[in-house]
Order: sequence, then C-alpha cells, then structure tokens
Amino acid sequence: MRSGLTRSSSKIGGGIGGIFARRKLDDETLEELEELLISADLGPTTAAKLTAEFAQTRFGKEISPEEVRLALADQVARILEPVARPMGIDAPHRPQVVLVVGVNGAGKTTTIGKLAKQWKDGGRNVFLAAGDTFRAAAIGQLQVWGNRAHVPVLTRDQGSDAAALAFDAYTLCQAQGVEILLIDTAGRLQNKQGLMEELRKIVRVLGKRDPGAPHQTLLVLDATTGQNAHAQVEAFREMVDVTGLIVTKLDGSARGGVLVALADRFGLPVHAIGVGEAIEDLQPFNAQEFARSLMGVS
Repeated sequence: MRSGLTRSSSKIGGGIGGIFARRKLDDETLEELEELLISADLGPTTAAKLTAEFAQTRFGKEISPEEVRLALADQVARILEPVARPMGIDAPHRPQVVLVVGVNGAGKTTTIGKLAKQWKDGGRNVFLAAGDTFRAAAIGQLQVWGNRAHVPVLTRDQGSDAAALAFDAYTLCQAQGVEILLIDTAGRLQNKQGLMEELRKIVRVLGKRDPGAPHQTLLVLDATTGQNAHAQVEAFREMVDVTGLIVTKLDGSARGGVLVALADRFGLPVHAIGVGEAIEDLQPFNAQEFARSLMGVS
C-alpha cells in the first residue's frame, strides 16, 4: 500500500515539509495546508474540516513537518475507520449475487477477475457473468480472467440482453450450488438514461429469482478521476442501491485523497483498494494503514 500510494504521499508529505520548515502554525500556513490538501483531492469541505481541527490545539505553536503528518494521519484515520469494512459473503444466500457497476475504464472487469481469483484460491465456488454485453472487449477480458482464476464465465453475443444473461447465470448457479455469482455490467455513463434502465432491469429480473438479489452492489471508482468520482457515486446511487465501494488505480495518481473525501461525504463502506496490477494489489481497505501511507508517515 505504501508503495502504491507513493505519488499521493510525495505530494502531500513533500508539501507539508515545505510549508512547515521552521514556521509556526499561523493563518498563512493554515491556508497553504488547506490548499495542499485540496490539490491532493481531499476536497474543500474535508480539507477545511481537517485544517480547522488541526488548528484548535496547535495554532501559534512551532510544529515540525513530521508532527503535522502524524496529526493529519490520525484525523484522516478517524474519518476512514467507520467505512473500512471487509467484504463479507452471506452464507444463507446461495448464490450470493454481487453486481459490479462503474464507468467504462474504472477497472470493473479487472476487479471482478481479482475478486474471483482471491475467493477461488480461498476455497469458494465462484461463477462470473459477462453482463457488459455492449463491449466485445469486456466480454473477452472477463473470459481471460475466468481462465486465469479457473472460474466459469457465462457469456452471450455482443448486444445481447444483459438482464436475460443475469437471469440465466443465476439459474445455472442455483442449479449447481454455486456460492458467489459476480456480474459485470456496462458503464456508459454518457448515456445515463439507457444505462439506468438496463441496470434497473437487471435488478428487477434477479429479484424475481431471489427478492434479496443482488445481495451486494459494488461501485468501482478510478482514483485518477479525482473529484469526478463524487459525480459517479451520485449518478450510480440514482440507478441502483450501491452497498460498497472499491477504489482502483491509487498507484497511478497523486489524488489518493479523493478516497478520504468520498468517505467523509457519502459514508459508503470501502471494501478494497487497488494499488497495482497484480492480483495481490487488490487489498482489503485498512483505515490506519491508508491514512499513514497517504500522509507519508513511516
């Protein structure tokens, strides 16, 4: 995690080092600190909250960069701890249906593949459904991950009805006693109305087989989009009941702070984060580790 967050921690930690080199905490340094946090995509509201809380006990005092990093790491951890929740599988539901949503390019299909492999390696019985029938590339990519994880994948021709595929996948899983069904979906947010209708139809069709399905709806967000991630959360929550987040590509961005802003604003569970391309780089979300890594605390 520390390696994956290097870009973000270098920006924040390095910036703090420049601001607090032999200086007291005054109005000017507070303003610079707030601007630094905003530039790392913690957002104006969260940045203002952190700097105000920080100033309450330290205003007018000399403080070292390391003390600033430690104090901010503690504050960030307090924001993140309520949302850091492992992704559980509810045994009574068989199959446990996990619907995965997000815009194209966010890393949905790769995340599904990584989750499938982790669960399969942990002894779970997993099945994948290539519900992004709009893009042939998405179908092919999921098949590659299915082969890699030794997990079956249900596909249909490009342009097929995604809800019908989800229905068939559920029926197959139920007949075979599969534990977990992961369903990929399209992410054409530029055509929001059409996507909304498609996702709601999938949910309706699954609900006919199991009134509780989908049992989890994961929204995959790309950290490199920064503050645009807020708009994506809002958009997908209008379409479906988002139960948790997975934030990807944190290693490719200096905008790791967006996860803090999302937690502060929406309070949705963060189940996992992506800090690299390898299977082990999809990690359970740990609030303390993330906060310290983000602030460059050793």
